[in-house]
Amino acid sequence: MYRKGEVHYQPLPLPDRVQVPDAQSQAQAEAFLAQMRRRHSVRQFDPRPVPEAVIAACIATAGTAPSGANHQPWHFVAVSDPALKARIREGAEEEERAFYSGGAGDEWLAALEPIGTGVSKPHLTDAPWLIVIFAQRYGVTQDGVRYKNYYVPESVGIATGFLIAALHHAGLCCLEHTPNPMKFLGPLLGRPDHEKPVMILPVGWPAADATVPAVAKRKKPLNEILSVFR
Repeated sequence: MYRKGEVHYQPLPLPDRVQVPDAQSQAQAEAFLAQMRRRHSVRQFDPRPVPEAVIAACIATAGTAPSGANHQPWHFVAVSDPALKARIREGAEEEERAFYSGGAGDEWLAALEPIGTGVSKPHLTDAPWLIVIFAQRYGVTQDGVRYKNYYVPESVGIATGFLIAALHHAGLCCLEHTPNPMKFLGPLLGRPDHEKPVMILPVGWPAADATVPAVAKRKKPLNEILSVFR
């Protein structure tokens, strides 16, 4: 991260090496692919508590993500308090009512129809945890000096991907929830003005009757997402 007076380059020997023989590398890649193919976004959660230490470890994993100039322009707020979750749900559903009653165009609503979404967001109170992800438009040093952050959306997107993968690796489910706009979240969670909320992740164990939209199982084949130049 940026620290005043520490803006010079100092190379370090690579501290960790994880390289393995080619056959093992392929096996590990395919094993991870198989694991991630079992990841699902769910809207029905079991109320069973999730230990805070598990959530903290997953967020710590997100914090290892690469970022522009290593400024790490993100902040994660983990919420388990039922009253606060209820207030978040209330604010999100207010935004959703505006969205579904005219804020979204017909094409957008048609695209969402196979997903089965609507105004009601019970997952925001049913899930034992909500993780709210904030992007820091700029940073502030310890002595109050403002500095620029770089590649903020890209950096926060990478960290969010790390977080989702870590949650799945821990056996948990989450839902990528993005009410728009989300301005209510900053004041509600006590975050400064230079932080922009970008996503709410309800996190927990899936309910016994959890479902996923059938369309969500349709993934583009590899030949549609990969080009190779040899």
